[in-house]
Amino acid sequence: MPEITATAAGKTAAHGNQRIGPRPVQVGLVGRGIQRSRTPAIHEAEGRAFGLDLAYRLFDVDEDTDATLPEILNRAEAEGYAGLNITFPFKCDVIEHLDEMSDAAGRVGAVNTVVFRDGKRRGHNTDLWGFAESFRRGLPGADMSCVLLIGAGGAGKAVGHALRDLGAARIVIADQKPDAAATLADEINGTADAPLAEPAGMLLAAAAEASGIVNATPMGMAKLPGTPIDPDLLEARHWIADIVYFPLETEFLKAARARNCQTLNGSGMAVFQAVRAFNLFTGLNADAARMRATFERLGR
Repeated sequence: MPEITATAAGKTAAHGNQRIGPRPVQVGLVGRGIQRSRTPAIHEAEGRAFGLDLAYRLFDVDEDTDATLPEILNRAEAEGYAGLNITFPFKCDVIEHLDEMSDAAGRVGAVNTVVFRDGKRRGHNTDLWGFAESFRRGLPGADMSCVLLIGAGGAGKAVGHALRDLGAARIVIADQKPDAAATLADEINGTADAPLAEPAGMLLAAAAEASGIVNATPMGMAKLPGTPIDPDLLEARHWIADIVYFPLETEFLKAARARNCQTLNGSGMAVFQAVRAFNLFTGLNADAARMRATFERLGR
């Protein structure tokens, strides 16, 4: 990816008798129920730190009910956007509208970042690294002998592969669509030296065997209140991770803390996936600590 020079990306500079201002960059987020997302603000703040004139727009199909994913992609590309982040429920649907995919996106089978460049649409998955990095920092030394993963959609796919990379010995996958859980288990096993993933049978038994539980569904978002499983299945020995970050304190995490479980909220994944996405959009290496600080200020 070409680097952007400090002059091109940064402060206003003189060029002959002409003044050159910050390079404009347009990006956006496509999804449902995303009005409370902190992603626009953390990208715009990081852009300002580099002297970029970066504008981040929400394409919320719950607000604009006539908008479709293909129309949004076409509009953004025609208007010169650098790219788009993709969230629930479009991370898998977007693939058929792309020209290319990165290795990570191809492995996961889901895309959360689309870059428009040289007349092509290239899909990337920054969720995989985002969750893994958040987990490494937030739950160091966690027991990975058996992890119950709830959700086999776009985010669940990334989390499942991240758990494999993090060294999970066994991954049990539950989803409202049993076929989706079985497919994800097969995909994870296809990248492992030996089978380690399997679809869940009864949630009661799966939770009883698990050392940790991850919610990779949208359940717990402001527009989808509730918990992905019965909180009575949680025990103090469990560690609990949630990828939802608006609200940051989900009902699931609240119930887990009440049972003295170690917990990991969705803020780390949100920040670290944004760090990678910012680089893909701009060619600049974002400061993860600065983006995290911006994220946390927004929640005050």
